[in-house]
Amino acid sequence: MRRQELNIQLKTPEQIELMRAAGLVVAAALDAMRAAVAPGVSTADLDAIAEKVIRDAGAIPSFKGYHGFPASICASVNEQVVHGIPSAGQVLREGDLLSLDCGAVLNDWHGDSAITVGVGETDPALLRMAEVAEDAMWAGIAAAARGVLNGRGKQTDISFNIERSIRKAGRYGIVDGYGGHGIGTEMHQDPHILNHGKPGRGIKLQPGLALAIEPMITMGSPRTVELEDGWTVVTRDNSIAAHVEHTMALLEDGVWVTTAPDGGRARLGDLVTARQP
Repeated sequence: MRRQELNIQLKTPEQIELMRAAGLVVAAALDAMRAAVAPGVSTADLDAIAEKVIRDAGAIPSFKGYHGFPASICASVNEQVVHGIPSAGQVLREGDLLSLDCGAVLNDWHGDSAITVGVGETDPALLRMAEVAEDAMWAGIAAAARGVLNGRGKQTDISFNIERSIRKAGRYGIVDGYGGHGIGTEMHQDPHILNHGKPGRGIKLQPGLALAIEPMITMGSPRTVELEDGWTVVTRDNSIAAHVEHTMALLEDGVWVTTAPDGGRARLGDLVTARQP
């Protein structure tokens, strides 16, 4: 079932269960990389770890070859916001802040998730920024869950609650132009979910809708520039950035965070669908 004007793909509960399987592969790859992050490790090393986990699970890295992207993950360090290309020459140093973005496709369905972690002893202010981004992500997901349960939710309710969570936490730049997206049989689908905006606008939040929610914030300006490699996005003022992401799916009785091992239960409680075991 699709709304043609925006190419909105609504999934059945059975299809969402397939997305859950892909999401758990992504979660396992991120866990393996998180455990390996340390000074002296290269981002290419982390890419190899993720690819092995994904392929050992019978899945395919959805990033590799996507519009020519050469790796299985995006590894973005410090002022790199998103889409950093893993490299043997990019060796992690004590105090770096690292965003790891990973996707997998299993049985034709996608999962997409990202974490931001410190490398060794990291400035608490940077770790706090990563925590703020994560809290904002969960605020957006919770807003979507409430919206589907009360039948009045709209697309930008997610954006509004992400922005409000960040603004309450401090003075951070909210990266403009980049954001979340629909996901399902393709990694990127409509609609585009900004991380700021007024509530009550856009498409209706309804059962069967699956979205990747991904706040990106900085310690300084929200302005960015793309490097000559055609992929890596960095802050214009070289301030440090954080990026987190989860894939979620809406059902009649709530939300299922398909890339969270517990389905989102710890952060969302009863907003999580009863289908989640």
